[in-house]
Amino acid sequence: MSNLYWLTEARMLRLRPLFPKSRGRPRVDDRRVLSGIIFINRNGLRWCDAPAAYGPPKTLYNRWKRWSDLGVFAAIMNGLAAEDPDNKTISIDATYLKAHRTASSLGVEKGGRGRLIGQTKGGMNTKLHAVTDTGGRPIRFFITAGQVSDYTGAMALLGDLPDAEWLLGDRGYDADWLREALIERGTRPCIPGRKSRNKAVRYDKRRYRRRNRIERMFGRLKDWRRVSTRYDRYPKVFLSAIALAATVIFWL
Repeated sequence: MSNLYWLTEARMLRLRPLFPKSRGRPRVDDRRVLSGIIFINRNGLRWCDAPAAYGPPKTLYNRWKRWSDLGVFAAIMNGLAAEDPDNKTISIDATYLKAHRTASSLGVEKGGRGRLIGQTKGGMNTKLHAVTDTGGRPIRFFITAGQVSDYTGAMALLGDLPDAEWLLGDRGYDADWLREALIERGTRPCIPGRKSRNKAVRYDKRRYRRRNRIERMFGRLKDWRRVSTRYDRYPKVFLSAIALAATVIFWL
């Protein structure tokens, strides 16, 4: 049984203070259940395909759904990230996550409205907007439909950015309003100008090379099959899958 656990006792010690308090009947073994939830999300399986050693699939799913609705997994990631902040140079970027037909079907309005799924050149997608710290660890997430611009994600994340000296972003974030907003916060933008600009924008090219850390972060998240392909119909549940993957990969 021990080789099926994804969480060591040392990791559980860090996680337990961030769990919701149990009311009424004591919860089933947290370490076993969370390991089963991680197993399903990492391998992209149906809940009924979980190994019997993790317990009844219904127990795994009920915990997953209940804690996702409560925002527990996002709170866990945020809590662990706050323990070890390193926000001198932060980065912002977005990536597409393909939506499986089960996530965008079943009578939803055309275009996946309400589920944050939209039509792009690559098919039906959800777009994940993210901010990473100096080391490339994710500290903020926001999801939109796939066709939504990077500006929308930047606007949503702007008010929740940590204090930082620099923000790195690609040309998709070249907007005067964003540069001005960052400067007002005391953060220097390192963002190349769009080729359509009449006047070239100066930026620190050497520092800009560090932006590849956020690209690598997306690549590691997509190793989790229920992140790279969206099977969950509800945005809050899908965001929980992303937060859980980020917690296990980067913060434990």
